Amino acid sequence: MSLIEVRNVSKQFGGLAALTDVSFVLNKGEILGLIGPNGAGKTTMFNVINGFYPPTKGDVLLKGEKVSNLKPHVLCKLGVARTFQVVKPLQRMSTLDNVIASAFIRTKSKAQAEEISMEVLKFTNLYEDRMFISKGLPLGKRKRLEIARALATKPEIILLDESFAGLNPTEINEQIEIVNKIRTDKGITILIIEHHMRVIMSISDRIVVLSYGQKIAEGTPLEIGRNPVVIEAYLGEAHNA
Repeated sequence: MSLIEVRNVSKQFGGLAALTDVSFVLNKGEILGLIGPNGAGKTTMFNVINGFYPPTKGDVLLKGEKVSNLKPHVLCKLGVARTFQVVKPLQRMSTLDNVIASAFIRTKSKAQAEEISMEVLKFTNLYEDRMFISKGLPLGKRKRLEIARALATKPEIILLDESFAGLNPTEINEQIEIVNKIRTDKGITILIIEHHMRVIMSISDRIVVLSYGQKIAEGTPLEIGRNPVVIEAYLGEAHNA
């Protein structure tokens, strides 16, 4: 069953075509990777899917219903959450209060919002940091806080935008474990942008490749890793070797 269908989506900014006629589906229960060179249109695609930008052409469907012109907060209430490549926590607030702020989209009760947040902080291994002011957290924990804030909205689908960027090997391994648990323990479907090939190849069921705003390939990690078009446009001959 497809939860999200991107149907012939194009997005233009003035005379610049950021996306051109891109189509793919995100199926329930899977992890779908979205990769490509810098400037390929990956984050623009996220912004179209979660309602930040309306498509210039084409449609985004959620469970078969067109949602192309809905605002991000409406889509969040419908179960679509996202993280951002550049993490921007509420810097003067504690880790816990950051997550509570997100949880209020599901409840008007502070007690219930705090209960949701405590569960999420334990899940993301941030419980011990719950009273720390968020701006003082190291990058790896701020990346996890970004995920925690998204999880507190109780999504059915989560869009992860470079959640591994800038992390050291230990942090990467911990983040891989959390992302896999989001699918297995929470039953949440994942669409992920990532440049770290070890990560994307190890956790994705399928991968969509963008280049210059166009989809150039789609398939399993093994198929994508062997695709000569993808190797030439993005992976390079060193990957092929």
